[in-house]
Amino acid sequence: MNPFEQHLDRNAANYQPLTPLTFLARTAEVWPGQTAVVHGNVSYDYRTLYKRARRLASALAQKYVAAGDTVSVMLPNVPAMVEAHFGVPMTGGILHAINTRLDAEIIAFQLDHANAKVVIVDQEFAPVMTRALELAKVTPFVINYADHQVELTNEAASF
Repeated sequence: MNPFEQHLDRNAANYQPLTPLTFLARTAEVWPGQTAVVHGNVSYDYRTLYKRARRLASALAQKYVAAGDTVSVMLPNVPAMVEAHFGVPMTGGILHAINTRLDAEIIAFQLDHANAKVVIVDQEFAPVMTRALELAKVTPFVINYADHQVELTNEAASF
């Protein structure tokens, strides 16, 4: 037997599965002050991203999301979307990202098919999401996200 292949059973020193969650935790520990998110005049580091993702996970897990539950999100490329990509899996939940260009009927179908327990939606998409929720059979808890980098019309802001 090759001596370089001996005594290499998996253990904490030589084996660590790489997942987005372990990536974020390690990055927050090794490079906590490095910039992770820049959005308009908002910027924060990996330490802050990790804290925000954990805070989202905690809030979802306390009331709404258990392992295997679906959290649907309809967000553009904003910090909340980055945080959801880490925070939802931290709960054991499933992240369902909804394409922002879809119509209400298709969104309603997706919400039902995913059996969404929670929907996180940007105010920009309030009109189409309101209609989709009227059509959907599921009644998820809705979290309204307000991106302060964008000025909205009265129609979009009235979610």
